[in-house]
Amino acid sequence: MWSLDIKYWGFSALVREKDVCWEYAEKLDGNKVRCKFCLRVLNGGISRLKHHLSRLPSKGVNPCSKVRDDVTDRVRAIIASKEEVKETSSSKKQKLVEVKSPGNVSASKVLVGPEMTSPVAKVFPSVTPMAPPSLNIQENAERSIALFFFENKLDFSIARSSSYQLLIDAITKCGPGFTGPSAETLKTTWLERIKCEMSLQSKDIEKEWTTTGCTIIADTWTDNKSRALINFLVSSPSRTFFHKSVDASSYFKNTKCLSDLFDSVIQDFGPENVVQVIMDSSFNYTGVANHILQNYSTIFVSPCASQYLNLILEEFSKVEWVNRCIVQAQTISKFIYNSASMLDLMKKYTGGQELIRTGITKFVSNFLSLQSFLKQKSRLKHVFNSPEYCTNSHYLSKQQSLTCIAILEDSDFWRAVEECVAISEPFLRVLREVSGGKPAVGSLYELMTRAKESIRTYYIMDENKCNTLVDIVNRKWLDQLHSPLHSAAAFLNPSIQYNPEIKFLTSIKEDFFKVLEKLLPLPEMRRDITSQILTFTKATGMFGCSLAMEARDMVSPEWVEESDNSSPSQWLDRFGSLDGNDLNTRQFSAAIFSSNDHIFGLKREKKKKKKNREKR
Repeated sequence: MWSLDIKYWGFSALVREKDVCWEYAEKLDGNKVRCKFCLRVLNGGISRLKHHLSRLPSKGVNPCSKVRDDVTDRVRAIIASKEEVKETSSSKKQKLVEVKSPGNVSASKVLVGPEMTSPVAKVFPSVTPMAPPSLNIQENAERSIALFFFENKLDFSIARSSSYQLLIDAITKCGPGFTGPSAETLKTTWLERIKCEMSLQSKDIEKEWTTTGCTIIADTWTDNKSRALINFLVSSPSRTFFHKSVDASSYFKNTKCLSDLFDSVIQDFGPENVVQVIMDSSFNYTGVANHILQNYSTIFVSPCASQYLNLILEEFSKVEWVNRCIVQAQTISKFIYNSASMLDLMKKYTGGQELIRTGITKFVSNFLSLQSFLKQKSRLKHVFNSPEYCTNSHYLSKQQSLTCIAILEDSDFWRAVEECVAISEPFLRVLREVSGGKPAVGSLYELMTRAKESIRTYYIMDENKCNTLVDIVNRKWLDQLHSPLHSAAAFLNPSIQYNPEIKFLTSIKEDFFKVLEKLLPLPEMRRDITSQILTFTKATGMFGCSLAMEARDMVSPEWVEESDNSSPSQWLDRFGSLDGNDLNTRQFSAAIFSSNDHIFGLKREKKKKKKNREKR
């Protein structure tokens, strides 16, 4: 009878279905699993993996530091669904549960068996549910799109893609009766056509490299087979292109082999066209960087800004009073999020706002969550003083409840939260700038300087705390992250150069000249530079016109096309910004530095002088 009921409701194909979370793990011997994101081996099977991926506070389970946000959201939904089923069940051994239909579907009830462990399968069965007649055209279209996402297990972040709305608009223009391309057509006809289109675009972009230069971006990641893969991208003023992916598993720790690999990539684009190479800290950074600097005199090497900003936040988290504040906040969030009813109560008082906020790493998440704590301070206190809470013996009998109340009433805790938010927000702001797809190299020096100054200002009466935090920033910024290109780009940024409040122009001018000497090694190449710099710094000529002055703080420096009669300061005019786009090659989703060095214009000046000498 049980099997007949299952078959009758169309669920026979889903009985004994594997838990959906297995796609994120590798099953090992015994009751062990390996996370495919961070490769950590967990005891306890799929249940502990879910808590690991959810990044929610859980006793004995360390959160995954490399899981994607969309996966975390999906797993949290699964855990919440499981908690709800537990609380509504009248017995742990109950074999039948009722599951409500999704969205606005009528509340018809479906019988499912305990062997069906997939919450997604419970909510979205393989049979397509009938659409209620009350839906209008807009709602029916959105419902169809939602079902397409659910049935194909697509990441919800796909809806943020720039091509998502273009797809919908294109289909709408076709009108009723449009039939989408088949799988065969997609992987043959359209794959070749798009490949040809991209090839033609890349050819046009390659022509820019001789005049603007380009940046090589090397990004590492590990796939589900534990292979060390390196993605190489090339960025120039027009856009960023994927170049190739290399499996470096067999020699990832071998500096000589990695150096040879980078040599081959640089040769692909021509050393004379490459301005800088950006790589993350997964490499033997020092060894490979030294090789490039020694063998290519005009190429700079820069680290990934997002990673080093995350390292600054990580070091902040290790400071004793900061760590204590984070642990206390996690105690409260764990108590709330481990109970579906407690989570509902909190959201009732916060207006549906979450307390835990996810970021690209756990350290970013920690400080973002502390911002939420500070924002919801009064509402959190109301939760634990509410009639619903105070009259519930289930809550009051727990020691965790008393601990949470004590923390919330502790003025030292809230003072620490305020300080944590104050010291982290400037660096989170820098992280947003470098990870937002917009050019950041021209403003990074200023942003980091202002972030440090904010700490000094905040702790003007507490020298010990000030020195501890500033020392952390200096170790990561001055000793590891900072590049002369940051100083040069800042020096040539009009919003910085002409800002009377900026005090660091003198200090970055030296780095600016170092960049010039590296890009233009011969004296004759630098002959006209002095007068050009004077024109720029004194805001004379075209730099002093009304249009240029109005645009200093409102728009990024614009790329000026070369005319037949170039002005002496033409190379400065071309101090333009690059479209970094979104280099979502992995979870950092960072545009890294975006290789928008306005120094690229010097390449054109160099070639012009060479042509003039040949004419003479």
